[in-house]
Amino acid sequence: MFLSQKVQELTRSQLQRLIAEDKVKVNGTFRKASYKLKNGDRVELEFETPEESEKIEPEDIPLNILYSDNHIVVLNKPAGLVVHPGAGHRRGTLASGLLFHYPEVKNIGHEERPGIVQRLDKETSGVMVIARSRNAYIELQRQFIKREVKKVYLGLIWGKIPEKEGKITWPLGRHIKHGLRMSVKTRKPREAETHYRVLKEFKDFTLLEIRPVTGRTHQIRVHLSAAGHPVVGDDVYGRRKGNRKFPRLFLHAYRLAFSHPETGERVEFSTPLPGDLQKVLDSFN
Repeated sequence: MFLSQKVQELTRSQLQRLIAEDKVKVNGTFRKASYKLKNGDRVELEFETPEESEKIEPEDIPLNILYSDNHIVVLNKPAGLVVHPGAGHRRGTLASGLLFHYPEVKNIGHEERPGIVQRLDKETSGVMVIARSRNAYIELQRQFIKREVKKVYLGLIWGKIPEKEGKITWPLGRHIKHGLRMSVKTRKPREAETHYRVLKEFKDFTLLEIRPVTGRTHQIRVHLSAAGHPVVGDDVYGRRKGNRKFPRLFLHAYRLAFSHPETGERVEFSTPLPGDLQKVLDSFN
């Protein structure tokens, strides 16, 4: 990889993330990682030199393990648990819990994302897979990049969608004015595809089965909000109606299917809707 040879102060995963975040230009144009450089190409890279940061410390954080072997861990992430350290969240993350329970993941992948090949938003609950070996990490990353992993969510949205099944394909990127938010209104659109199926309709809400084909940041929430049906409890992309309060974002990753990185066998894991979200549905009856 050209960048890893020229920019040795950053890891390969950090460079890949910069490319994904549109911070690498070739001849003034953002390019994908698969772009083949030609003689005379001018490459520009936008990044800050990393400072010596506080190391992640192992913490005895309870983990709800669905499956574990020498290669992978599949767990049910609770709402409210941040996956990896970030601004304002140096401690109490899933990453710290993984280092405590599975210390071998320390040197697998990015130092602040040990063994982590996917992420869920803080308020999103559900199934996640973690790599326990370097080979598993590489293979799972490949499957996510090639879109071979099937991710299925349950989400409650405002209103009713006319079609019982459908897909949303609006490209996504950073909001034109609000850079911390994602939007369909962006100067740097990237392909995004979300499939949905109506499971049950209520007076003011609809329960959906949602399958994101791509994995853009906040993809499900932004796509549904742009379609006029934001996810219930979404304080960033949603809207408030009436005085009713909801416990949190009504989004749960309930099924995950992939090929086992060691055996190649297709495996599938699922976890039911958590109690706090089930109570919301029960209240409609």
